[in-house]
Amino acid sequence: MHISVAGKQIDLSDALKHRVSAHLDRISEKYFGQAMEARVTFSRARSFFTCDINIHATRGLTLRGEGEAADAHAAFDDAAEHIARRLRRYHRKATNHGHLKARQQVPEIGRGYVLRPGMPQDGAMDAAAIDGEAPLEEEEASLPATGPYATIIAEHPTEIPTLSVSEAVMRLDLADSQIQLFRDSTTDTVNVLYRRPDGNIGWLDPTARPHN
Repeated sequence: MHISVAGKQIDLSDALKHRVSAHLDRISEKYFGQAMEARVTFSRARSFFTCDINIHATRGLTLRGEGEAADAHAAFDDAAEHIARRLRRYHRKATNHGHLKARQQVPEIGRGYVLRPGMPQDGAMDAAAIDGEAPLEEEEASLPATGPYATIIAEHPTEIPTLSVSEAVMRLDLADSQIQLFRDSTTDTVNVLYRRPDGNIGWLDPTARPHN
């Protein structure tokens, strides 16, 4: 597995980098045989260190953990424990992830857009310029208009995997993400999982009929 360990405006010791690599290799071997890549980033905020771990285990399956502590080693331990806790929750599915990879269809590719709240069309300046950012490139400026109240500032391909609801929940939780778009393997319709403000997971199913 390719592992990159970096610090934002802080120097990292060789001992810490070696410890991070060895620990993530053990996680990879235990649950996935061999993951694809991992990125670990350390930074410092006032009196404590933060650590962000992103592991690309297999296609479409990402693990993420964040931690903070008084020193970099403890911050890494905190982030790694967050990942381990999620993996223990899905131990059987995670260790048997090959069955999902084997049966999964090639994911559909959609388009994802990043929108910035815009200004009325009679505004003389682009919102990006007002924010002090570089103006949109010509290619970005040619993206479809969304009306006077939003501006598309970026676009990117987005995979829509075919999953069961339980598999989609696992991916959402392991990646610690806010939303999971997927095609339901049972109904063959596009569904959405999302994190609710109360901590639960919401599920949008277009095939469900409202109760009378």
